Amino acid sequence: MKPTALPKVPFFSSGPCAKRPGWTPAVLNGACVGRSHRSTTAKKKLSDVITLTREILELPEDRLVGIVPASDTGAIEMAMWSLLGERPVDLLAWESFGNEWVADATKQLKLREARVFSADYGAIPDLSLIDFSHDVVFTWNGTTSGVRVPNGDWIPSDRQGLTICDATSAVFSQQIPWHKIDVATFSWQKVLGGEGAHGMLILGPRAIKRLETYTPEWPIPKIFRLKSKGSLNEAIFKGATINTPSMICVEDTLDALNWIKEIGGIEVSIQRSNNNLSTIEHWVKDSYWADFLAKFPDTRSNTSICLQIVDPWFQSLGKEDQVAVPKKIESILEENSAAFDINGYRDAPPGLRIWGGATVEVDDISALLPWLDWAYEEVKSSY
Repeated sequence: MKPTALPKVPFFSSGPCAKRPGWTPAVLNGACVGRSHRSTTAKKKLSDVITLTREILELPEDRLVGIVPASDTGAIEMAMWSLLGERPVDLLAWESFGNEWVADATKQLKLREARVFSADYGAIPDLSLIDFSHDVVFTWNGTTSGVRVPNGDWIPSDRQGLTICDATSAVFSQQIPWHKIDVATFSWQKVLGGEGAHGMLILGPRAIKRLETYTPEWPIPKIFRLKSKGSLNEAIFKGATINTPSMICVEDTLDALNWIKEIGGIEVSIQRSNNNLSTIEHWVKDSYWADFLAKFPDTRSNTSICLQIVDPWFQSLGKEDQVAVPKKIESILEENSAAFDINGYRDAPPGLRIWGGATVEVDDISALLPWLDWAYEEVKSSY
């Protein structure tokens, strides 16, 4: 039967993601609009974003944190363009964004000594094959496949190369061993539920040393430049951004960071995401038609939760119909205000993707699940 109870907040998009519980536009009233981002007041707010990020993530004291242009994409590109080329690089990819970083390293930067380790959607490359005398570029959590690395045990502490990690849908929802990561990037629009267009860059001492001792052979665009007059541009890590940031977005992010601090910090934030995943796991266990795209529980994302349809009826359909079914489910749910934006990523196998980050309430996940069953049966009966 058609469910009657709706999620209170039916926003399950994997980016931009749901705002924190209780959010209203009133939280933006203190935004430093109409002022220069170089003004003392504006720079204080930018600096507060950096300080709160460092505090909540419990970063080591030797890490630099900066706000950079162009969301997580800009941050990871900045790291790659500024740091790669000094030694061979191992590139890991098991979903669309990892494949983008592979393409940039091999086709744009044209690195001659690059090894690619790839896996299909739902799987992960063999991490034991990685050579840590090389630089290593990887995503912590594959946003479009729902597959994450299980932990940081595969990364040695005595590595010679740098670890450059796209952590955008992992930070604030998954435990990251910061001593194993030399460069991490993320955006405000994921677990924080912030607005897009701004990226965050975290540099460890080994990455800082690389910047100070190595200059790539290619020209670096202005928005990727981490050095000024041959030295590290330390101002970036004190709130002086490379280009003009949105102070409304800054205010929104300060609100999200303060919310995580108020609810108990990083441990509570991670637990909220784990609770969302656990709720879906219980439902999947009893489902005849849905299963996780991630093949193994220890690599299953608790943020970008990707589902595949395993019903033999669905498997018997042609490719076009398989693509159409999740779209129809999404459309039915949107028409009933039960869920928005849960179709799988366009390059992923046909299926559904439900954001389970910390800003999503577990009660809303629980309310969504009967709607998934009902919508699937509605679509199936229409064929």
